[in-house]
Amino acid sequence: MIRLAIIVGSTRPGRKAEDVARWVFEIARQRNDAQVELVDIQDFNLPLLDEPVPPSMGQYSNEHTKVWAAKIASFDAYVFVTPEYNHGTSGALKNAIDYLYAEWNNKAAGFVGYGSAGGARAVEHLRLVMGELMIADVRAQVMLSLFTDFENFATFKPAQHHEKSVTAMLDQVISWGTALRNVRK
Repeated sequence: MIRLAIIVGSTRPGRKAEDVARWVFEIARQRNDAQVELVDIQDFNLPLLDEPVPPSMGQYSNEHTKVWAAKIASFDAYVFVTPEYNHGTSGALKNAIDYLYAEWNNKAAGFVGYGSAGGARAVEHLRLVMGELMIADVRAQVMLSLFTDFENFATFKPAQHHEKSVTAMLDQVISWGTALRNVRK
C-alpha cells in the first residue's frame, strides 16, 4: 500500500483549498489501496525560500526545511489542491515545492484545481514544475469552478459529477505511485 499526501496548496486567509482538500481526502480515504494523509503547507510556516544552498544539493540548514523534507519524503504520491491566482498556482505552494528536490523525485502526482477557469492554468503551471522535479504527473485532473462549485463564490458545494473525476485521478496517481516505488529502489 502506498502513502498518498493530499496537499493543501494555499495559505491565504479565507482560502478554499482546505475545504476542497478535505473533500478529496474523504473520497481517497475510502479506498483500500493507499494510506492517505492531509498535508497543509500552512502548518509548516515556510518563509520565502531561505536555504543558502540549492535544494538539489540536499544540504538543508533550517529546521523548518528539515521537517518539511521529512514529511514530503514519507510519501509515494501526491495530490496537489491548488487555487488559480493570476493564471498560475499560489505563491505559497510554489515556494513549498521549491524548498525540496530529491524528496519529490520518482513519485506520482495528480491535481485538483479551482478558480474561475477551473484552475486549469494553475494545474498547467504545476505540470511544468513537476517535470523538473522528476514527478510523473497523471492525465486525469479535477477542475472546480468558482461559479458552479462554490455557493456565492465562498461555500464549497461541488457538483456530484466531480466525484468521478476525483476517483479517476486517484486511480492513476495510485497506480503510478505504486509503479514508481520500483524506480526508487
